[in-house]
Amino acid sequence: MELKKKFFYVLYLMAKALPDNDSRLRCFQKQIRVFFVKRFCKSVGTNVNIQKNATISPTLVIGNNSGIGANSIIGRGTTIGDNVMMGPECYIYTRNHAFSRTDIPMREQGMQDFKPVTIGNDVWIGARVTILPGVKIGNGCIIGAGSVVTKNLPDYAIGGGNPARVLKYRK
Repeated sequence: MELKKKFFYVLYLMAKALPDNDSRLRCFQKQIRVFFVKRFCKSVGTNVNIQKNATISPTLVIGNNSGIGANSIIGRGTTIGDNVMMGPECYIYTRNHAFSRTDIPMREQGMQDFKPVTIGNDVWIGARVTILPGVKIGNGCIIGAGSVVTKNLPDYAIGGGNPARVLKYRK
């Protein structure tokens, strides 16, 4: 990451602790967070909402009118489409521990390669949803709160559970 982007990333690390966007203290916290995010992330659309304490990677691509919930963690290489709503404490992982060898402890095996996560347009992700590496979530999906998404969800699916499965379709 170039020096200028690192500078804005460090400023964001401080700004992410500003009060919630809907708190009584109106100090332009939403605008401040987005100002810094636009200067270090790969691509940020218009009217984006980044809630308090969201941890995001500089490789984030996020579309117009989309938001990241409070206390969420968004992994490297994540792409979020337009009009995506995300509840608090969502975790999007794009990398996992290596574990294929049994002759050495897992903690000594390092990490697997990054597998980007892609979230389509017009998606609603409930609170405390976990999305695992390499998952693609289709357009128009709804993911129920507390779900663990381990596999792709097709367009307009309503998914839920652990592991998440298609419960029904919106169309």
